[in-house]
Order: sequence, then structure tokens, then C-alpha cells
Amino acid sequence: MIKTIDINSDIGEGYGRWTLPGDRDIINLVTSANIACGWHAGDPTLMRKTVEACACSGTGIGAHPGFPDRLGFGRREMKVSPNEIRDYMIYQIGALSAFAKCDGVSLSHVKPHGALYNMGAKDPEIAKAIVSAVKACDSHLILVALSGSEMIKAAKAAGLTVASEVFADRAYNDDGSLVSRSLPGAVITDAKQVAERAVIMANEGKVTTISGNVIDLEADTICVHGDTPEALEIVETIREAFQNNGIEAVNLQLKLREIK
Repeated sequence: MIKTIDINSDIGEGYGRWTLPGDRDIINLVTSANIACGWHAGDPTLMRKTVEACACSGTGIGAHPGFPDRLGFGRREMKVSPNEIRDYMIYQIGALSAFAKCDGVSLSHVKPHGALYNMGAKDPEIAKAIVSAVKACDSHLILVALSGSEMIKAAKAAGLTVASEVFADRAYNDDGSLVSRSLPGAVITDAKQVAERAVIMANEGKVTTISGNVIDLEADTICVHGDTPEALEIVETIREAFQNNGIEAVNLQLKLREIK
């Protein structure tokens, strides 16, 4: 039986005249794109153009909402209430949904960004707020969340479809959380190493942590961070490694349909 997995990337994380040059090429190689919704990054024109590019390539379109922290790229924690988080999510999902509707397509998924994602992975109340927002916008949307996290639990409890996400380009702690970006070795940029980790994640559902232990993960979708300078090379190397190891990259809907 052929192993399958979705490949996603965070896309459209520029602003104004500043854009990430590899976005268009990455969109053509991944099966799902998480598009910045204008708060941690992105702007209306970039959102429209990114949706159009995804529609042309057949790449799954997802919202990538974050905290309103452009200077910190949405990677700094903010002390806000669950109700505020719910409102933040709905606001951003709604904005991207409008662009998708204008282009004759629809969103397939939502993946929180940065600090919001990591906080939701650990805090049950924040996780519930994130799930509530996604379900309120469209109960057919897939929530992309860290494997084994509180968001996975909250989504399943609420009857929302959820995809377990793994990161081949990030280091893991022994509890399955991601190593803080402030620590050495948190981000892995060697394309060959990332691809090797991706193959093991897809085939075996395992990862070696930063301390050298091997832990189990559920892997429906694998992320490559689009803002990493080596992102395009990493995606190309992963696709080649998947092909060499009999792993098929499919979009989230197809992957989750297989599981059901």
C-alpha cells in the first residue's frame, strides 16, 4: 500500500513591496498552502495574488491567522482572552474566504500561525477558542494542528475534522512540542536532513528529538516553513525523497478521506 501525506507550507508572508521570492515555486510543489491573512504578515493584494496562484496550481487553500504582531512576525506570545482569540481567528478567516470566493474557490483548511499555534497546542482554553472560531466560520474546514496537541483533542471533541501536523524542519522536545526558536538547533535548514526526517515521519510516524530520543507522531500533513531561505530547496528535496521511497504527496481532503 502506498503511503500518502500532505505537504503544506506557510505562504504569502510578505508585505507591500517586500515579498518572499520563492512563494510561487513552492506553491507548485506543495499540496496545501497556508496563506497569511494580513496580521502577522500579508496584505490584501498579496492575499489575492496568492489565492489566485493556488487556484491555478490546484493547491489546497488555507487560512493562516496569527496575532496582530507584524514586527514580531506573530511569533511572540500575547496575553489575550479566549474570546479575543476567537474574534481574531474569525476576522482573518473571513478576509481570506472573501478573496477565495471572488476567485471562485473555497478554503479547505485553517492553520494558526506562530505563537497562536503554539499556545493553542498547550492551553486547552485557547485550543477550544481556536476550534470554536473555525467551526463558526465553516464546519467543513479542516483544522491543521500539532500532532498530539490540545488543539487535536478540542477539534475531535467538537466534531471538527482535524489534520495532525508534523515538522521535518523543526526540532522536537521529548513531549512532542517544538523546540523554542530562541534555542540553538531549533530550525533545521539542511535540505537532505529535513528530507530524511520527512520520509521517516511519513513512513513510520516517528521523529528523533533534540535529546536523541525517538517519539511517535501522527502525520497527516508535513510543514515546510516558507520564510526559511532554504525553503524551495527543502521542498524539492522532500518531493524527490518521497518519490524515491514510494510516498505520494496528496492534498488534505484526499489524505483524510483515506483515513476515514
